[in-house]
Amino acid sequence: MKIVLSILTLFAVNMIAAQTDKTWNNKSCAVVLTYDDGLNIDIKNVLPALDSVQLKGTFYISDYFNGLNAQLPSWKKAAENGHELGNHTIWHPCNSQLLGRSFVQPDYDLATYTVKRMVNEILAMNNLLKAIDGQTTRTFAYPCGDTKIHDTDYLASLHQTFIAARGVTPMMQTIDQIDLYNIGCYGINGQSGKEMIDLVKQAQRTHTLLVFLFHGVGGEHSLNVSVNAHHELLQYLKQNESTIWIAPLKTVATYIKAHQNKTK
Repeated sequence: MKIVLSILTLFAVNMIAAQTDKTWNNKSCAVVLTYDDGLNIDIKNVLPALDSVQLKGTFYISDYFNGLNAQLPSWKKAAENGHELGNHTIWHPCNSQLLGRSFVQPDYDLATYTVKRMVNEILAMNNLLKAIDGQTTRTFAYPCGDTKIHDTDYLASLHQTFIAARGVTPMMQTIDQIDLYNIGCYGINGQSGKEMIDLVKQAQRTHTLLVFLFHGVGGEHSLNVSVNAHHELLQYLKQNESTIWIAPLKTVATYIKAHQNKTK
């Protein structure tokens, strides 16, 4: 038994050792900052905070708050400044049949969608985003983390359309472990700056990918983090930029895909 445990321990150590300080674009780990739903708070609080430290984020935009039209000039400027505009569908449909989904509107209940309707909505959002930023490479984020309509993976036919898709499962993975069409992330709701920085330090130790998922930053959403806590995280990332790769998800996903293709 001791011999078996020793072999397993050695295997685990070797797996971690295979990931080095150079694995992530010559950095020890990768961190992606994602912000969901296209909230006004993104424009008021988040974009100025990111721009002040010259870090780039990924913003998953939807229009179920009916505010996108007024935001268009700001999103266009954000894209010009190097931020990623990601597809979060137009109406953010979620499955009302799951626990905690009383907020789902009947017209946008994923349980009543067909795959064709969902695919058409996603493609329409891509057209809208392209009109804003002119980009053809994009990532997707599953609304509410729902990846299926009944038993069907609704994004399966669109893998050639998106470089990657972000899920909601909290996990940090090595570059070889990542499923590009269900990338894990850590949803943030009330954490302190220290708690978020501790996640980054874990990614640094294990040479893994860490994706943050924010909604409210200083309000506007029930899932919220304070402006100060968010600021503390950005300051730590900026101070450690020499060893942490901070980039939009499509940039990191393109790097992961090239690495995985090379090592097949």
